[in-house]
Amino acid sequence: MKRLKIAITMGDPAGIGPEIIAKMYLNYDLYKVADVFVIGDLFPMLSAQRRISSKLSIRPMSSFSKLSRVKNTINLMDMKALALKDFSIGEATATQGKASFEYIKTAIKLAVDGDIDAIVTAPITKYALHMAGVKYPGHTEMLSSFTKTKKYAMLLMSDKLKVVLATIHTGIKNVPGKLTPKGIFDLLVLTDKALRKDFGISKPSIAVCGLNPHAGEAGAFGNEEIKIIKPAIAKAVKAGINAQGPYSGDTIFQKVIHSKSHDAVVAMYHDQGLIPLKLLSFETGVNVTLGLPIVRTSPDHGTAYDIAGTAKASEKSIYAAFKTAIEIVKNRKRKIE
Repeated sequence: MKRLKIAITMGDPAGIGPEIIAKMYLNYDLYKVADVFVIGDLFPMLSAQRRISSKLSIRPMSSFSKLSRVKNTINLMDMKALALKDFSIGEATATQGKASFEYIKTAIKLAVDGDIDAIVTAPITKYALHMAGVKYPGHTEMLSSFTKTKKYAMLLMSDKLKVVLATIHTGIKNVPGKLTPKGIFDLLVLTDKALRKDFGISKPSIAVCGLNPHAGEAGAFGNEEIKIIKPAIAKAVKAGINAQGPYSGDTIFQKVIHSKSHDAVVAMYHDQGLIPLKLLSFETGVNVTLGLPIVRTSPDHGTAYDIAGTAKASEKSIYAAFKTAIEIVKNRKRKIE
């Protein structure tokens, strides 16, 4: 297999992105498995490098053919989106929000053009994006828009659990109105395909959560299970997908985690799926965007402005995202070969 090329976007320069990237290069020999480079700006990367370790060095790259493979050396594609006066740690600004948008746009183009094999994205903040006039809520929407992907989903995972969300950043009162049999069926198709293609599971099984307590208890606590979720599961089963449920959200995670009853769980709303995941694997959670023609992963945390600049942030989640990206790329290439 040809040596892989992985791009890591810096994320919001004001957040912990530059620091966790620097720590990843310091603590792991990334070049053993791939050619890796950062898409970002020199000033935030230098600032992080000086806080993290004098062992680190930064090498601005002029071309892919001149990537360094020396341990602790950060290959940097300097976008020159920030002057020194524009760089402010721990503060959302329009300039830094615009810079984070440019990093991801560049990475997506490189991936779509086939110049790189995967993107690992450090966290951004919606507020800074909106200050810059960028209307996308976040990475997922940018990725789907720029790759012209209509059906996509968010999978959050660790070594103990994989969770796919039927709704993401939606107020609880709005969740029932966003659930449809077609939407859940499409999500089950995406999940089944990803488990097979991206994670190499030949016969995946998917647990589907109910929306209401006790999965509605035969309509006693709501009828979304009867009218929406069960028909979607039945249609998926007819299509050859091993989907089961709906299960009560307060019991199914215990079975999946301890008895390995299923390969993934489809949760109806954000906290239903992410509370158990983060309780188990707060520092090592990974976000994977399903349905894209390119591979994209990210750490399962935000910009953490409150500790940005302190060198306290852990690099474990972004390193887990890096390893997951490698795993997905290799699995996809095996399918092709």
